Parts: sequence; C-alpha cells; structure tokens
Amino acid sequence: MEPTTGAPVDLLPRRVPVRAAGRRGRRPRPHDDDTPDEDPFWAPIEQVHWDGTPVRQETSGDSGPWWRRFRQLRRHRPRSSHPPDPVAGLTALVGLSLAAAFFAWVSAGPLWLAVGHATSGTVVVTKCSGDGLTQRCRGIFTAADEEFRTHGVRVSGVPRDRAVPGTAVPARVTGPDGHVAYADRGVGAQLRWLLGLLGVLGCAVGIARWTGAARLPDPGERRLAITASLAGPLLVTLGFLIAAW
Repeated sequence: MEPTTGAPVDLLPRRVPVRAAGRRGRRPRPHDDDTPDEDPFWAPIEQVHWDGTPVRQETSGDSGPWWRRFRQLRRHRPRSSHPPDPVAGLTALVGLSLAAAFFAWVSAGPLWLAVGHATSGTVVVTKCSGDGLTQRCRGIFTAADEEFRTHGVRVSGVPRDRAVPGTAVPARVTGPDGHVAYADRGVGAQLRWLLGLLGVLGCAVGIARWTGAARLPDPGERRLAITASLAGPLLVTLGFLIAAW
C-alpha cells in the first residue's frame, strides 16, 4: 500500500503534476499571444496528495507553549506492545515496597512532632556507640511534668560533643509508648519527615513505572493499576503513622 494515498502501489503513477497555489480546481487558460503553456512539473507521488497539491513538511520551530508541546508528545508517544516481564515487575514491586515501608517508618515519628503531637522532656544518655551517621545512643526519657519515665529509649540527633553517658539532653517523644526520643530541632527535624515522605512517593511512582502499570494499553485498566500502585505505599505510611501516635 502506498502511504500517502492508501492505494496499491502498482496501480498509481510514479509522478503527478503539481498544482499551483490558489488555482485548485481551475483549468489553465491559454496565453493571449498564442504561446503554448509551459509543461507542468511532475513531482514524485510520495511528495503530493491525491489532488496534486504538495505535501507540507512539518515545521521544526516552536508551535506553542512548552506544556502544549509536551502534552502532544505524550499523546502521540507509541506505547510498547510487548507485555512487561513478570519477574522484573515482581522484583521491583517487592524491593520498592520494602523501601517505601522503611521511609514511612523513619518519617512517622518526626511528622507527628512537626504537627505538634509531642511530649517535651529530658533524656539522660546512658550509652552511645559509633560516630557520625552510625552513632547509636540509648537513654532514659523523663517528661517535663514527670508524668512518665521511659527507660531504654533510642535517642536520635544527639550532638557529637554531648554523646557521653550521663549527659542530659532536651528531647521530645510522641507519647508514653514512644520508643525514640528526638533530640534534634530546627531544619534537621523537618528534613527527617520531608525526605522520608518524598522517598515514599518516589517508591510509589517507581512501582507504577517498573511493574508495567503505566504501560497497559487499556485506559481503564491503566488508571486502576496506577491507582493501586500509588495507594499501596500510602496505606503503609498511614499504618506507621497510626502505630507512632
């Protein structure tokens, strides 16, 4: 089949005359001085339409705002007809789900502290090991009004110069059952929950991408699969928030 007209190739002429612009449907008029008309230019059939008008080439310049061009590219982007690899999809699903659960776990407590659900007090450091990112400290937390006291809590964000047994550090916990006392404040405390939630969202998008949910040919099934991919990590995060209350 010929791509321009859709007709069989062997039934079409190889060249057709090109009509001049503005003279479609008009018959050529003879010259007044009885001179013969010039021979028309016969263009290849691939360069003209069925009526002889030339095929316009697509302009390479800008055709509108960038978001409109981006939308057109996504709309006309061909989708892969190959089914996704089930082994690779299952591996991505398990790995990204575990990563999303880790990010949700480390950001649940700092998020409650950021919204004001916290109990202030003092933690006495009992032991510390490691240095820098590998530093691990334990201590005894006592609420400010001495309402409760928790032994063996993990102390997060202890300054390096105060990571000495017997040092009292101001800290906050999410409640009497909190197992972590957060001694850091300011930007560091905000980054704990912000980066954690961004990690959860990144894992959710990765699940939708690498499991093949975003490449399903049917629009309804594709929307349902993407919704399920995004809802899974968010539900896990909600569960950790409830547990850290």
